[in-house]
Amino acid sequence: MAAVESDRELPSALCSEFLNFSAKDTASRWLQAVDLQQEVYHHLADYVPRIFCLGPSASPQREDLASQLLLLAPLEWLLLGEEPSSGLARLQQNNQPSLLCGHVFKVGEPTYSCRECAADPTCVLCMQCFLGSEHKEHRYRMTTSGGGGFCDCGDAEAWKKAPYCHKHEPNNRDTSQEDPVAPLPADMVARGYSIFSIILKYAVDLLTWEQEDQLPAGLTPPDRGDTYYCMLFNDEVHTYEQVIYTLQKAVNCTQKEAVSFATTVDRDGRKSVRFGDFQFCEQAKSVIVRNTSRQSKPLRVQVMHSSFVAHQCFALKALGWLGQIIQYSDGLRRILCQVGLQEGPEGENSSLVDILMLSDSKMWKGARNVYHQLLMNSLLMDLKYKKLFAIQFAKNYRRLQTDFMEDDHERVVSVTSLSVQLFTVPTMNYERLQSDYVKDDHDREFSITDLSVQMFTVPSLARMLMVEENLMTTIIRTFVDHLRHRDLQGRFQFDRYTAQQAFKFRRVQSLIGDLKYILISRPTEWSNLLREKFLEGLDAFLELLKCMQGMDPVVRQVGQHIEMEPEWEAAFTLQMKLTHIISMMQEWCATDECVLIEAYKKCLCALSQCHSGLPDGEQPISLSLAGHSVETFRYQVSQDKVSIHLPVCRLLAGLHVLLSKTELASRFPEQLPLGELSPPLLIELPLRCLVLCAQVHAGMWRRNGFSLINQIYYYHNVKCRVEMFDKDVIMLQAGASMMDPNHFLMIALSRFELFHIFSSADCRKRYRDSNKDVVQQNNTLIEEMLHLIIMVVGERFVGGVGQVEPYDEVRRELIHQLSIRPMAHSELVKALPENENKETGLERVIDSVASFKKPGVTGRGLYELRPEWSKHFNLYFHHYSRADQSKAEEAQRKLRRQNGDDSALPPPVLPPLCPLFASLVNLLQCDVLLAVEGAVLQWAVEPSGGGWTESMLQRVLHLIGMALLEEQQQLENSNRDDDITFNYTSKIIRPGEAPSTSGSVLALLESLQNAPHLEVHKDMITWILKMVANIKTMRERSASTSTATTSQGQGLEETVRDKDKAERKRKAEMARLRREKIMAQMSEMQKHFINENKELFQQSLEELEASTSTALDHSPPTSEVCVSVVCVGPRRSGRGEGRRLVTCILCQEEQEVRVHGRAMVLAAFVQRSTVMSKNRSRALPDPEHHDPLFMHPDLAFGTHTASCGHIMHATCWQRYFEAVQLKEQRRQHTRLRVHTSCDVENGEFLCPLCECLSNTVIPLLPHIQSHRNPFSSSIREMITTFGTATYKVGLKLHPNDQDPRVPVMSWASCAYTMQSIERLLVDEEKPLFGSLPCRQDDCLSSLARFGSACWTAASLTTVQTHFIRLFAALVPDPQVENTPCILDIDMFHLLVYSVLSYSSVHCLDQSRPSVVDSAQLHLLHLVTVAHLVQILLTSTPVEVSMDQDSGESEKEEEEMTCLLYNTLKRHLGSVLPEVSSGWHLWRCVKAGVLPFLRSAALFFHHLNTTPPPAELQVVGPGQWEALCSYLSLPCNVLQLYHSQHTLLEPLLQGWCCHPGVRQALQGGVLIRFPRESNRLIDLPEDYSTLINQASSFTCPRSGGDKSRAPTLCLVCGSMLCSQSYCCQTEVDGEDVGACTAHTFICGAGLGLFLRVRESQVLLLAGKTKGCFYPPPYLDDYGETDQGLRRGNPLHLCPERYRKIQRLWRQHGVTEEIGHAQEANQTLVSIEWQHL
Repeated sequence: MAAVESDRELPSALCSEFLNFSAKDTASRWLQAVDLQQEVYHHLADYVPRIFCLGPSASPQREDLASQLLLLAPLEWLLLGEEPSSGLARLQQNNQPSLLCGHVFKVGEPTYSCRECAADPTCVLCMQCFLGSEHKEHRYRMTTSGGGGFCDCGDAEAWKKAPYCHKHEPNNRDTSQEDPVAPLPADMVARGYSIFSIILKYAVDLLTWEQEDQLPAGLTPPDRGDTYYCMLFNDEVHTYEQVIYTLQKAVNCTQKEAVSFATTVDRDGRKSVRFGDFQFCEQAKSVIVRNTSRQSKPLRVQVMHSSFVAHQCFALKALGWLGQIIQYSDGLRRILCQVGLQEGPEGENSSLVDILMLSDSKMWKGARNVYHQLLMNSLLMDLKYKKLFAIQFAKNYRRLQTDFMEDDHERVVSVTSLSVQLFTVPTMNYERLQSDYVKDDHDREFSITDLSVQMFTVPSLARMLMVEENLMTTIIRTFVDHLRHRDLQGRFQFDRYTAQQAFKFRRVQSLIGDLKYILISRPTEWSNLLREKFLEGLDAFLELLKCMQGMDPVVRQVGQHIEMEPEWEAAFTLQMKLTHIISMMQEWCATDECVLIEAYKKCLCALSQCHSGLPDGEQPISLSLAGHSVETFRYQVSQDKVSIHLPVCRLLAGLHVLLSKTELASRFPEQLPLGELSPPLLIELPLRCLVLCAQVHAGMWRRNGFSLINQIYYYHNVKCRVEMFDKDVIMLQAGASMMDPNHFLMIALSRFELFHIFSSADCRKRYRDSNKDVVQQNNTLIEEMLHLIIMVVGERFVGGVGQVEPYDEVRRELIHQLSIRPMAHSELVKALPENENKETGLERVIDSVASFKKPGVTGRGLYELRPEWSKHFNLYFHHYSRADQSKAEEAQRKLRRQNGDDSALPPPVLPPLCPLFASLVNLLQCDVLLAVEGAVLQWAVEPSGGGWTESMLQRVLHLIGMALLEEQQQLENSNRDDDITFNYTSKIIRPGEAPSTSGSVLALLESLQNAPHLEVHKDMITWILKMVANIKTMRERSASTSTATTSQGQGLEETVRDKDKAERKRKAEMARLRREKIMAQMSEMQKHFINENKELFQQSLEELEASTSTALDHSPPTSEVCVSVVCVGPRRSGRGEGRRLVTCILCQEEQEVRVHGRAMVLAAFVQRSTVMSKNRSRALPDPEHHDPLFMHPDLAFGTHTASCGHIMHATCWQRYFEAVQLKEQRRQHTRLRVHTSCDVENGEFLCPLCECLSNTVIPLLPHIQSHRNPFSSSIREMITTFGTATYKVGLKLHPNDQDPRVPVMSWASCAYTMQSIERLLVDEEKPLFGSLPCRQDDCLSSLARFGSACWTAASLTTVQTHFIRLFAALVPDPQVENTPCILDIDMFHLLVYSVLSYSSVHCLDQSRPSVVDSAQLHLLHLVTVAHLVQILLTSTPVEVSMDQDSGESEKEEEEMTCLLYNTLKRHLGSVLPEVSSGWHLWRCVKAGVLPFLRSAALFFHHLNTTPPPAELQVVGPGQWEALCSYLSLPCNVLQLYHSQHTLLEPLLQGWCCHPGVRQALQGGVLIRFPRESNRLIDLPEDYSTLINQASSFTCPRSGGDKSRAPTLCLVCGSMLCSQSYCCQTEVDGEDVGACTAHTFICGAGLGLFLRVRESQVLLLAGKTKGCFYPPPYLDDYGETDQGLRRGNPLHLCPERYRKIQRLWRQHGVTEEIGHAQEANQTLVSIEWQHL
């Protein structure tokens, strides 16, 4: 108790000190002090515990104020030597502003990177700098920041050009040499040094202090009470739920408090959960530790003395203060940097910054954030000290990273995340920092290691660190150290990872990021030191690759399936992460010839070490085929171990290509160990890998499970293929170019395990195997092997293999992607490999290859291949998957048929090979390949048995075509006959070898040309034979006249082609004539038939005319005059309604709608709506006591009914619904709690025909004239059903058919639905009648009929009472109480309710039906007058400068309007303003009453089934007159009042004298008429404006913290903090997220939101339904970017936004959600209420 009392006294004691304290005096006392530190510490020891951490009574505002006055102010006085505000202003004035922007990004803030000028993707600008720079005209990428980085504007090394925006542009001073401290007064500099060192040391000591029970020397408080805090710390291991549950048990708090604790712990990294004496806190600690230590390590909890916590709080404040002070002056910034990096007494690594860095993983999140912010504001903003800091960082790198690996925080809060700030500077204790990060339990963004990006990405820093600190080697060694699992050969082994190891593996990958930062900018000039250090780093890298070479080997399972899928993902993750590093290493090597040669030697050496490690038990064998023989060894992929991971081989392949590209191989052959290369060894491993893929395709590895299939998939996938599959093909090309082609092919046949098929003496007779599976496998293997040969010879689009430029490669990829089908930009980007800068090179090429088609309201923009590029199509493009290949083939054949060409797809002409690879072409003409081709063609000639496939033949034809093209090119490019080494044509004429003396290849082709079973390939064979003839003539010509030109060769080919074309044209023409002839015959026959049966046709036409005329014109036959159509009153047209036959969709029976028949019903959906609301702030009424009889004109809440228009018998529907309910009950009893898209317990079901969401049915009623209660019992039952449904939904109550409000809710739904449809027609500029879909027409008719009949199901007196109350609102009656004033009633609702309830009054009186008509007309007239008064009372006076000339026609209207207005003014006096202009008033009246008249016309049309006049079925002039006459009103509506004004005068007086009117006019909120249609909010044109708004939006509940998922309500524009614990509220006893809660306030349970960070629209309906919808923002390629993954600039597409608006206005949101959930079951399981 004592603690609490003293607690109360403290503030008052402090207050007196507050008043007596003088910061100036304290500062001057300190200035005289001998030992300043002692004085300051003494002051802090005295005051800090009395200001901070005073237990539960502490208030943050008071703490801030007190710490500023009592603690920071004296420091500012001391530093500046004058009044702080003026001193700081003077400092700022004298300060030269920095060229660096240095704006630190908040979470979710937009950042911009220029794709043309940025040195690398980590160079970003903030929004202000971007808008003021020239980059906004370039191609740029927009992303949202994860927080923590800073803007690179002003950093010349970050940009290739335009490094400054307008704001940071340098004036012509030379800033590099100046010392920023020089301009400051000397005494200030001295004081600055001492103050900064005292405060920084104080802060560092307290944040890194280990002993909680005592404070650093000099800070012990004068009186130390028994007050402790139980402090809970954050980690990234325990979930929110675990923490909340534990806290509820440990400190007996409510769920809400526990959630708040957990949120703070997650945000700040720690939170005190209990305050009291030591025992009290210790007890809570033990409960928390006990509860959380079961699954994993326990939560970290400490019991800390309150004075210690107070000092830690102030330490953070002091660091923040330092950060602010140095913003005023670069000199002070420099002083702080010097203080921070000054070595301490312990020598190396003892500066304050070092101590902070190395204790990083022991600090909590909040402290880390504060000091990282300070590092960014000081060291990283000062270019000199950035360098020194980078060196310290690199020195500690290994240790920091190791700590981080053990830490349980994210990288963002780790100091290691600063690496991007340092290492990307192409000029840092890194190992130690990183090892701390690996151990740390927070994510990287909270670790000091995250600063690496700030340093390593600066090119000059990165080079300096590489040379001086050997950073590259350090990073790689640190990395290898942390992956300790190896097998016996020293390779990495990732099998059976524990969760802890997997976590560590994820951490380790951040090191690869740092390596990437260092390599991101290539050196332009090399120093000897840089060469040496780079090659040293390369050695370390090769060590890493050697550990990967051959990891995860697989062995084929035979007999039984593999039991456990082996771990394969870790190895591929590593491969993917290293892909860019490997490519960048090669790019670095390419920039310097010495480095390239050395690297090549080192890599070759590493590869030979790997080969020597291969098992030696292989027996040598000799193979011979087609007169050639080769020595190799026995190895079978299908029996021995094989691995997909060969990074050393692939790196060598990459370097080999560079040798070819730089022509080093031909210039300095003596420096290269090309002689040591053993080609068979080079091709061995890649070949095995490709054979493995072939065998997997052939189904030989099925028993090895999915892990292998996945590995093969990734091997070919665009993410990995550049450094895997592509390099394997290159390695085979390199090997093949150095070998005898026959030998290469024999080894390939042997590895494919096909050698026996082709080497048997009689191979052309086809090798037969009894086992069908084996035959099939061999066929696939032969196809794959032929495909491999096509690739080895034909893949020349890599610079160095073929003579091509980089963009040729991209262009070729695009041509082949677009040959499959037209594609969107994002698909193309995904299909191309990205480089380390996330660029694909697509934009440079795309416009030359394809044309762009813009999208419509749905879909996306597509690129289509330009026709002139299709000749480059290669059917066997090496990046096609099998599915792609067949699609492309089909598409290309179709295209050729459309253009009238033949369907052959010959190989394209290829670019020439580079000299190093030139001998590859000989593969095409070597004997072994000819033998294989001959064999396959021979099998095709006699197709019996299964040992042959058409794909095999197709590939052989392709190879023959390639050889012929090669020969033709050589002939065209040569001068004389003798230098042509390629003579394929002469070889294919030779017959087969001795034993099988079958025909030559050419002969076989000729015999195949007309084979009936090869119709598909006929065109291709014809093409080949033409080519052979062509080449023959070319050779003959060059033999006879070597000087003659060769163009006639082409000429010949073209004449043959022309003949073909002419033939095809002739056939097409004949087909056309035949078609025309048939059409003519058919039309002749039709005419003949009509003439024969003329009478029949004539008769039906007459009947048709007669029926339409009777429908339109029911005038009495005597009168000649055409009477206009009227829908209300005694002159109403269209009394009788014809019989109406409808068909039940469930039993298909046809039935007439009759009064006594079985009930027929329409499926319908009733929902609450606020779409037309003019007052969203109005609270939902209390359902128990709400009286809905009078609708307020602000239409705040309505009930809308829609229908899909499908009709059923009531009994059929009941059976169907019972079945749905039964199914739902069964589903709930089974364990599978699958959600469905409709809530059956709430009466929802899907329409059995169209699956539209429904929740009730409307009975179909005939038009009744009689006044008794004529309906059959089944119809009455359905009337009750629909009535209670509108009551239940509209009031949110349990159904109760006895409640007097039931009929009112049905009428309300009828009126509201009609009003909303009238608004919709206006907004879409459609005519009032004839433009609605029939489902809406049927729905409105049924609603109106139902309204007029629903009194039959309620008690008569109830409905009559309603009528009396309604009538009393118009005709004031003293006996009726509580009538609202005229300004609080929506007149259309009043009209509908009165007309519909009148039926119940009329049944008392046995008079004729025409009485009803008269009553309806009188009610309409009365309500219209009331509405006119309403409009005039709320009109806004506009002073018109000159009397508008309105012609005679409207003079009368204006006068009458003025008269009525003056009458009102007489009753109300000065409340109404003076209005002189009748013209203005009449305009107001006419515009204001129009929506009411349109709605009334709709209502009476459907109620009385009167056909509408023609003028109202089109949009155009004459609407007003037509409307008035249709409603039997005078065109001048004011005559209604003037003709009856004696009768109406007392009513007018009654209306005006109601006290509510005066009140509303004097200060209430008036609803003006016409009410404008509601629209969704206006969105900015540029999406980044929205992101910027969202990034400055803070969560309203958690003290200024940034919201993780800011979400914008599109209806009212509120920004909400979605999807987070902090903003959950309770709705109907359930916790829901901010968006769901908002829907109940803003949209009666319905909501449309834009999730700003995800760029997607969220539709919500109630707590359980929701879906995502494409946003209205598109990039320049016509695509949305949900999730903002691509980062292209996004702009608003007005058409798409209008579509969303239309969906909302039509009340189609719930239906849209229903359809989305039916289509995509995963949407159903999302817990929408938490968003």
